[in-house]
Order: sequence, then structure tokens, then C-alpha cells
Amino acid sequence: MQFHETTLDNGLKVVVESNPSVHSVAAGFFVRTGARDETPEVSGVSHFLEHMAFKGTDEYTADDVNRIFDEVGAEYNASTSEEVTLFYAAILPEFLPQTFKLLAGILFPTLRQEDFDMEKKVILEEISMYQDQPMHVAYENAMLTHFTGHPLGTSILGTLESVGALTAEQMRQYHADHYQAGNITLAVAGNIEFDEVVRLANEYCSDWPSGALDRPVHEAQPTGGTSVVPRDASVQQNIILVAPAPSSHNELRFAAEILSVIIGDDGGSRIYWDLVDPGLVEFAELGYYDYDGSGTYMTWLCCQPDTAAENIARIQSIYEQVNKDGVTEVELEQAKNKISSRIVLRSERPMGRLSSLGSNWVYRQEYRSVADDLETLQSLTLDDIRAALDAYPLGACTTSAVGPLETLEV
Repeated sequence: MQFHETTLDNGLKVVVESNPSVHSVAAGFFVRTGARDETPEVSGVSHFLEHMAFKGTDEYTADDVNRIFDEVGAEYNASTSEEVTLFYAAILPEFLPQTFKLLAGILFPTLRQEDFDMEKKVILEEISMYQDQPMHVAYENAMLTHFTGHPLGTSILGTLESVGALTAEQMRQYHADHYQAGNITLAVAGNIEFDEVVRLANEYCSDWPSGALDRPVHEAQPTGGTSVVPRDASVQQNIILVAPAPSSHNELRFAAEILSVIIGDDGGSRIYWDLVDPGLVEFAELGYYDYDGSGTYMTWLCCQPDTAAENIARIQSIYEQVNKDGVTEVELEQAKNKISSRIVLRSERPMGRLSSLGSNWVYRQEYRSVADDLETLQSLTLDDIRAALDAYPLGACTTSAVGPLETLEV
């Protein structure tokens, strides 16, 4: 593998990992904008814009967009998070030119009023659909409660009220403010030459407006709290526990990641053996999530309502023991093997490398090869785990629950 990077005159960042030993190529535009960059008046606009990108450009209709992607056999999609909107496609190398042209084009859609009005109905239906999913509601409330007063507490989808009131002109202004070349990273991984990517970028992206937005990335200082939404129609109690964790720029993030695998992975972890394997819960996991300036440990739990309090107590007991005594050398080595396998298996497909390539550049302007990730992983020690636990102990600063219970003891 060979890594190359450059920046176009308008500020577009281009990063490429060339690998002639594979048979495909994946390209993605990482736009540094998401829910945290929205004001309450336009909450949900980033996700709405993601949808609108596929409604057509000055050159292509919506039917053209889907037809051309299909004609070249592309695996394509887009996603919106709290911090990044991603548009990507994976194709055979010979189809990169026409795919690239289309992918670059849809970042600047026409945003026609009639398309806006039609897609708004789709978005409102999507919001209603997710409101019927208890764990999604629990997640939204967990983020809102934990990050009260902080941009990360903004909903990705928005609300029925905010999206319902959104205008096409507000969307156009948001697009103009955030879809600037300096706010976008083009990442390409796979069987492709760097010079070819630069040529395509210059041909189809050099006329994009220059500029970039500065995002406040101060670390959140959550006061915590509990949010309980009674829902009689739910059979089980859906619970999320949140605690502060290292940010995307904190070197402790590596230890936090491996700690989450040791304690709360979906197989072979302490939570798995103590709660899932005995059948005490439907599922229980601990995840680590890093953001610009902040991070979270997020515990996911689904169980019978009458066992919720005791299962939370079991998890808290595990966390208290780990905070006090740390983990064992055997657990650390097993987690290293598990994560190493995931890194290597994911890297065997260009699409698997795209996320790592783009994310590392968006957040830290750094390139990390598979070898770099494996070396960092293998170098982690029990002292590193201890340092992460001392700075960011496991626990439940914030609790969110949706289910039959009207109150929840934590």
C-alpha cells in the first residue's frame, strides 16, 4: 500500500491509499458537517440534505443518478452522523471516472422546491418510524440528556416540528455555508493511481467554492441525569447508560476502545458472560464512541422490566470492579487478538479501508496504515488501561430508558 495526499487550490483535501493487489476501488467524500453543526431552527437539515443529494443535479435527474450507479455495478450510499456526512461508492477500477463524476456532482444538487417538498414527506415518515423504535428513542434521549447545552446533544434526524418547519431556502443557505471545499475530504482506497484521483478531483471539484467552517470542539462537562419514557406497548425495557470517555484527539482513545471490547463486546466479554450468556437479558453491550473534543462510553441494555434494576446493578458492579482492579493480562491479550482480526479482515476490502482513511484525516489529519493500527494495538499495556480508567472511569453519568416502567432505579 502507498499513501498520498494533496490539497486543491480551493481547499479540498485529497487522501489516497493505493493498493494494486486488490480488484476494486472505494471513493468517499467526507463532509465535516452533521447534527452538531445545526441550530435548533434547522435541526435535521444535514440528514435531509443527504437525501436531497440523490434527487438530481443540473446535469442528472434523480433517475439518472440511480441508473448510472446501477449501470456500473456500484455499491453506493450516504450517511449522516453527529459530525460527518459521507457520500461513497465502491466499484471496479475501470468505472471510477464516470462514478467519480456522478459522486462529486451529487454533493451540489439543484435543491428544487418540488423535490424538497416531496422528500420532506419521506423524512417525516422516517422520523415517525424511528419514534416507534424504543431503543432509538432511548438513544436520542440519552444524547440529549448527557449533552444538554452542548452541540452533540442535537438529534441527527431532527424532530417532526423542526423538519416540518424547515424551508428550502434555509437548506440552500446551510448547504452554501457548510459544503465548502475546505470542509470536505476526498478519500480513495484500492486499485487506483494517485495521479488519476488528482486528475479527476481537479476536473470535477476544482470549481467548488473555497472556505471552511470552524467548529467549536470544547469537551462536554455533563451533569448527568435520568430520562424515562413510559411506553405500555413495549414488552421489554430498553436502557442506555452513558459516561464520559476520551475524545477523538485523546491518545487514551486506543485504551478506551480495547477496554470496551474486554468489558462489553457482544461475545466473550465480562458483560456477555455475566448477563447475556446466562439469559438474564436479551442483549447488553458496552461501546466506546469518540467525537471532536468529547467521547462516551455507552452501555446498551434490553431486558424484562422487572429485572431492569438488578441488571443495571450487575453492570455497575462489573464497572466498579474494573475501575478498582483494572483488567487481566489474559483479557488484554484476547482483546488484542480479536481487534487485530477485525482490523485485518476489514482491510482486505477497499470499502473497509475507506472509513479509516477518511475518518483519520477528517479528525486528525493523519494517515494510519493497517500496520500502524496493529502496532499501536499490540503496544497497549495494563498501565495504559489503568490510565484510561483513572481519567475516564466506567459508570453511568446519564441514564435513558424506554419501556413499560414509569420510573427506573439507578
